[in-house]
Amino acid sequence: MMEKNAIERKIRELLAKMTLEEKAGQLQQCGPSLVGAFEVSFEELLDMMFDGRISKEEFDRLMSGAKQDFHEDDIRAGRIGSFNGIGDAATANRLQKIAVEETRLGIPLIYGYDVIHGFRTVTPIPLAESCAWEPGLWERTGRLAAEEATAAGVHMTFAPMVDVAKDARWGRVSEGAGEDVLLNGDYGAAKVRGFQGDDLTREDAMAACVKHFAAYGACEAGRDYNRVDMSLQKLWDEYLPSYKACIEAGARAVMPAFNDINGVPCSANEWLLRDVLRKDWGFDGMTVSDANAIAECVNHGIAADKRDAARQCLRAGVDMDMTSNSYIEHVQELVESGELEESVLDEAVADILRVKFEMDLFEHPYRTSEEREADAMLTQEARALAREAAVKSMVLLKNEDAPSGLPEGNSGNKKILPLAPDARLGIFGRLAADRGQMTGAWAVGANPDDCLSILDACRERGISYRYLDGADNPEGLSTKKRILEIAEESDVFLAVIGEDKEESGEAASRASITLKDSDIQLVKDLLEVGKAQGKPVVAVLFNGRPLAMPWLAESADAILEAWHPGVEAGPAILDVLFGDANPSGKLTTTFPYASGQCPMYYAHMNTGRPGGKSKFTSKYLDTPLEPVYPFGFGLSYTTFAYENLSVEKTEDGFHVSVTVKNTGSRAGEEIVQCYVQDVAGSRVRPVKELKGYKKIPLAPGEERRVEFELPSEKLGFYSREGTYVVEPGEFRIYVGGNSRDVLEAGVIL
Repeated sequence: MMEKNAIERKIRELLAKMTLEEKAGQLQQCGPSLVGAFEVSFEELLDMMFDGRISKEEFDRLMSGAKQDFHEDDIRAGRIGSFNGIGDAATANRLQKIAVEETRLGIPLIYGYDVIHGFRTVTPIPLAESCAWEPGLWERTGRLAAEEATAAGVHMTFAPMVDVAKDARWGRVSEGAGEDVLLNGDYGAAKVRGFQGDDLTREDAMAACVKHFAAYGACEAGRDYNRVDMSLQKLWDEYLPSYKACIEAGARAVMPAFNDINGVPCSANEWLLRDVLRKDWGFDGMTVSDANAIAECVNHGIAADKRDAARQCLRAGVDMDMTSNSYIEHVQELVESGELEESVLDEAVADILRVKFEMDLFEHPYRTSEEREADAMLTQEARALAREAAVKSMVLLKNEDAPSGLPEGNSGNKKILPLAPDARLGIFGRLAADRGQMTGAWAVGANPDDCLSILDACRERGISYRYLDGADNPEGLSTKKRILEIAEESDVFLAVIGEDKEESGEAASRASITLKDSDIQLVKDLLEVGKAQGKPVVAVLFNGRPLAMPWLAESADAILEAWHPGVEAGPAILDVLFGDANPSGKLTTTFPYASGQCPMYYAHMNTGRPGGKSKFTSKYLDTPLEPVYPFGFGLSYTTFAYENLSVEKTEDGFHVSVTVKNTGSRAGEEIVQCYVQDVAGSRVRPVKELKGYKKIPLAPGEERRVEFELPSEKLGFYSREGTYVVEPGEFRIYVGGNSRDVLEAGVIL
């Protein structure tokens, strides 16, 4: 990589040559426009379909005659600095050739793309993958995504998303690492390292754009794009550290969030983007608005029009405008009129040029070829990693004792799972066959034909199965009669249920996060037949968020949380069900009892009247106090015991150790979790905070002493004045296999 001083010198030299129009052009990120088949914009056409003004069939008919406009004349005029949504090498190189060879200054384009959890080889959704609690895995899947995406011409991904999300109603909980700030920071930092590698000039390096800065996961009522109103202490303690971890890992871009914080939209928030991000954290990369977010400052009510929004957002510190055209339409005249200092414009242009120089785009603007693109996609090694990630992401939530007569699996624990190799399956639910649903939300580069469903995997492995999707019924038989027919040739029923991929992700918030009535009825029918015939019912869940499912948790015989697992969904699920892999995943998000409990999360504060049996305590009348499944929970095909927790005070904090033993009959991995509570501080503190975790393999009967170092600097919090403080006093240390089932020790700092 070019020396930093040399890059800054080249930036100054280039700025001195640029006209105001060329400077404004560097701030413009656009995507290809769809034109030629309809009289309204593509965005309006989408709204018409979603609003029901036109049918899906009419939308598809209009789209079939559309063509893409890549704004070649604007590139030649120096009015575009970046594209998003370009994901093929031929188009990327063609447009780059125009920018480099047909413009006055030859400044290369930078291509951004939503590579959220894989490019062509789609890996599990981030919420799922976080359940592996394995930074090394997160980095490897990030590296895979970068290798494929850069081969297709991508320079920058709009990821990782590290928004701490404690409200399961929010659809975008699927895109992050759950409810804990430490895990989100570790996840994000690992992805940054994976995406960017150790040298941004390499052809397979992809700049990471951390999002959404900040606190988007705390949007009010879990409703997407909604406001965020919280104390600054809470913002510093519970939300900002995950973004900071990504900056410290070297991320070269940041995306401000759609939401406002305490009345100021993030895109116009100078305190957030200049004081915190740049002055406090030393960030010198580029900032990119979210789609149309600058223009939406008018909707927020903080800007009078797009011109005013452009002035406010550029002054606040947003360098690049994604798709709203606010900068390209107004920045030049704002500078010429004296309403905006040219120095502010120059700072933004410099931030963008800096990343382009760091990626060596001026010397090597064509970083890929069609041949490299063809060779990079969906290799056997990529599929193997996707399968490994899917297996490690799955969480075994329930596993009852096997009924007599069930073929015995290979765990030796006489549980329903794992299944015997010759077990015959009765498979129910359309998601078992729907390949396209396996990718989950925000899998932009996915091809459904790449995915393997549960049925595909059964056929590949030669598993004996019968299938009922719940819809096709040419004989007119009742569902129960059809279940009875299948039962004759089955040992186990699989109920494959949950959310479609469109039911989570952006713009997919839900007021009720329960299972569908049809899913519950299917499981009821299966249980009725299964109990009569000794056939256990195993629920396999596909979903992009925690679900409120107390009835299923109580009634099903076994439950496997598979999330949306990616292209290797089917094989990975069978690996777990048949015991080729021992499940080790643990939840990174709480499963509430009811939707109305949201937000529900483990690191809550106590009130003066903590929830209890007494009437006058903090609780709901119609739900239990405890969640269905707590943060950190997950079962295995073996069992683990914790004993001899020891906490020693050190010069710098605490040394924590505990003995963990595999008390079962097969090898397994346990995720050991260490939590801390500040018992009495000058501010109310959470009942528990995750401060460390380790994933350890143990053979049957093996025990290991697991150790954690807790430096005092990690035990503090932010004061009302915004200062980080560590107070002496009593701390409780908890260690266990989840946030609920722990050993406890007390110590004085």
